This record gives sequence, C-alpha cells and structure tokens, in this order.
Amino acid sequence: MRWEDREESTNVEDRRSSGGGGGGRGLPSMGMMMMLWPLIKPLLRSKFGLMVLGVGALAYFSGFNPLSLVGMGGGASSSHLSKDEETKEAKFIKTVLKDTEDVWSSILPKYGLKYTKPTLVLYRGSTHSGCGHASAQMGPFYCPADKKVYLDLGFFDELARRHNAPGDFAQAYVLAHEIGHHVQDLQGTLDQVQRMKQRVRSETQANHLQVRVELQADCYAGVWAHYAQKRFHILEPGDIEEALNAASKIGDDKLQKEATGYVRPDGFTHGSSRQRMAWFKQGFVKGDLRACDTFK
Repeated sequence: MRWEDREESTNVEDRRSSGGGGGGRGLPSMGMMMMLWPLIKPLLRSKFGLMVLGVGALAYFSGFNPLSLVGMGGGASSSHLSKDEETKEAKFIKTVLKDTEDVWSSILPKYGLKYTKPTLVLYRGSTHSGCGHASAQMGPFYCPADKKVYLDLGFFDELARRHNAPGDFAQAYVLAHEIGHHVQDLQGTLDQVQRMKQRVRSETQANHLQVRVELQADCYAGVWAHYAQKRFHILEPGDIEEALNAASKIGDDKLQKEATGYVRPDGFTHGSSRQRMAWFKQGFVKGDLRACDTFK
C-alpha cells in the first residue's frame, strides 16, 4: 500500500504510555461476552463446567488471560514489534485514518449525511472506553457511546503471526471495518439493530442480526477502498488479496474451528470467512453504499 510521506490524522488519542493493564481487570464488555457466549453456554450445564468458569473468572480478574489457552488471547502482550516498528505502525494507521476521513467526508453527503470524524484510541494491554473495559484480547472495536475506535497495535502482530494474515492493506481493512461501524452509527443503523435485538426471542436471532451489521461494515470497508484508490492511488499489487485473506482468516467459522475444534453457525456474530470476503469485494467493486444492504 502506498502511504508513506502522506498526511496523518490528528484525531488520535494516544494512551500507549499510560496503558498496559497490570494486575486485575474490569468487567468484560458486552461485545466480548457476545463473542464468548458460544463457548460459555455449554459450560453452564454441568458442575464441572461451572468450576471451569469459576477458575477462568478468577484468572481473568487476577490479570491472566485464560483465552490464550484456546488460541484467542494475544494482543500487546504477545507483540514482537520493536519500538521503531511500533512507531512506524502508528504512523501508518494514522495515515489510513486520514484517508477514511477524506473519503467518507466526500461521499457521505451524496447519501444525505454529514460525516463527523471519530477518534482513534491507541493503547497497550487495556484501557477504558465508553462501552466498558477494553483489552487487547478483544481486538479492535468501535464504541458508539463515545464515537471512538479502540486499537492495540499488537493486534496486527497477532493477525500476521497467529492468523497468517500479514500485510499493510490487511491492517487498513481492519481499521476501515471499524470506521464502517461509525458510518452505520451515523446512519442510525446501530440503534435500529439494537432495538431489533431487544424484540427477538432467541440468542440465535440476535446473532443473525449482529452478523448483518458486521458484514455491512466489511462492505463499507470495500467502498472506502474503492474511493481511496480513485483519490489517492493507494493500491499496490496484492493489496486487495491481503484484505480478502484477512477477512477469510477472521471469519467466525475459522475462529470457532481453531478455538473449539468444531463450527456452530448459530453462534456466528461476524459472518463466515466466505461471507466476509464476499461483502468486502462487493463494496470494493460497486463503490456504492446501496450495494451494502446486508439486511435484505
């Protein structure tokens, strides 16, 4: 991806010098609980399972990440980045953020919306967000309560090493996906889906709604890439393939298989690898938000 010597966003809150977790953690966020529910639910049915949960909770609040035992941990604590590499990583992600600001500020008015720029929070290990406690183990996320994207740069190291999805445009796709959630927030989609979730009768139905939200954010990431290429000529050979590979490697089916050895579609919250790849590609090819209606 062509990004060096270009303008960086100033809408960044850098907490890396004050973050890092330490002993103990706050309560897990609702997003984290939704991700873990397919693993937790079977354990509630037996005394042994309850004992496992109790030990895991004790470990979590003591500062140890029990998810690392099933391949879902990582983050800054497992980062192999040197100080210089992390500095370059931060410059890169700030440049991508600026690109998202320019693109969405330009195209959203065509759809009757004004783009307000979110803040990117860079942190290490753990921090606090408007949506609750944030930790590296959760991965990047968007918080609609404070209009901020939270990112531990160690996630990109994990994405490359653990999930075999390296590349700068894979990282750009991850940020663009989170910014896609901000666009959904501006559209009112996140509020609408939350109300719909409150009316459904089962967890499976709520998960299906969340999958549609996530796939639309993937599509919006593709729309961003479409216009960023037109405006800034950012793409190099292999970049789109990097994004598609990353989408494939963090599909629910692949992550569930790696964590538990089997796949439970009713527990999907982000979509399968195939779905995530298809919707990113749809947005990139069409370059139109109307082509991203995952709720049909």
